[in-house]
Amino acid sequence: MLRFPSRFFFCAPRRTYAGLQLVVHGESSPAPKRMSQQAETGEAIRNEGKYMAIIVCWLLGNGCLFSWNSMLMIEDYYVYLFPSYHPTRVLALVYQPFALGTIAILAYHEAKINTRRRNLAGYSLFFLSSLALIVLDVATSGKGGIGVFIGVCVVSGAFGVADAHVQGGMVGDLSLMSPELIQSFLAGLAASGALTSALRLITKAAFENSQDGLRKGAMMFFAISCFFELLCVLLYAIVFPKLPIVKFYRAKAASEGSMTVSADLAAGGIQTHHAQGVEEDPKLKERMNNRQLLLENIDYALDMFLIYVLTLSIFPGFLSEDTGSHSLGSWYALVLFAMYNVWDLIGRYIPLLKRFKLASRKGLMAAILSRFILIPAFYFTAKYGDQGWMILLTSFLGLSNGYLTVCVLTAAPKGYKGPEQNALGNLLVLCLLAGIFAGVTLDWLWLIGKGW
Repeated sequence: MLRFPSRFFFCAPRRTYAGLQLVVHGESSPAPKRMSQQAETGEAIRNEGKYMAIIVCWLLGNGCLFSWNSMLMIEDYYVYLFPSYHPTRVLALVYQPFALGTIAILAYHEAKINTRRRNLAGYSLFFLSSLALIVLDVATSGKGGIGVFIGVCVVSGAFGVADAHVQGGMVGDLSLMSPELIQSFLAGLAASGALTSALRLITKAAFENSQDGLRKGAMMFFAISCFFELLCVLLYAIVFPKLPIVKFYRAKAASEGSMTVSADLAAGGIQTHHAQGVEEDPKLKERMNNRQLLLENIDYALDMFLIYVLTLSIFPGFLSEDTGSHSLGSWYALVLFAMYNVWDLIGRYIPLLKRFKLASRKGLMAAILSRFILIPAFYFTAKYGDQGWMILLTSFLGLSNGYLTVCVLTAAPKGYKGPEQNALGNLLVLCLLAGIFAGVTLDWLWLIGKGW
């Protein structure tokens, strides 16, 4: 039976979460007297609100990349505004150093950071940055030029900072909870790409024949993005911390010495006090440090790096600029983006079927290394193949990316204490973003021999 140490003091009626005595304001439930009753009650509370939590995690995952994917999906508008600046490649290259630098700092100080403030800051920055793109376009009347391009790059950098706050914070937080929640969040990340692709195809079709159609479609995109990011702020601030399953796992992490969940527990109506418990039971603060966690999970860290260094060396830069001219014309890149995003989303749901989930550490590494055959495959298909083969390859790129990401991030945290799971989640996201940064840098190699 798990129990809170004496460092927790309660001044309100108690509710038992699998033997964990918690203060839940406005609720009163006597503790079960028998172990069997405690187990039944704990199981019920652990699963209470599970499906609502899955939905909220999916929406929060959407919000983590919705703004950035919106910027990617209007690449035809930015190519029209800034034809000489390679906007798809440059914006991705600007985005990644800010994301990588920020996540490195946050991962290093993870144990002392207020997770609630971190995630709310990230979602709020996404909202404000999306709004800034609308203001910038309106202020310049939809004109191009180096000054406007620099402004768009600044917003891209802000998206990177926000991504590091939210993606690392949410993956770390969900790593100490049920695997279904982190899987739903990761599926939401992919769904943001699929949704933005679908919206872009709809807006392009709706405004294609109208005057200034590209700009109107882009503005609609950013307006939708602003609304969705504001929704995520409200969901995380008000709804998510009050879900019983979320309170259960955060309370469990607090009982294991986690200092990052206190504000979220307070938002859910649970008050904890740590000072006395540290003095009485110092072992509660004992945990593996980041270096130990990284060395023990170096294969998982390398997995995350290699998955994304390959993916981002092809998507989106190569697909938008180096696949040649085909019968789909200006729709070609959008169709490729849409196929990647849809199959990435499908791939993230396959591990829900246990018989298809790859759990072997050696098997994961072998599968990830085998993906590198896609580099010559894309090169020769772009040079000699038709658009059907390119769409097929792009679909497989997305499918394997989503599938392997979920397999790694749901397997790695198993067997660790809550604070260690949070730290490991942050470290794996750091490796993911490092892979993305390396990938978007290597993406420029496709331009060798083509001139500028």
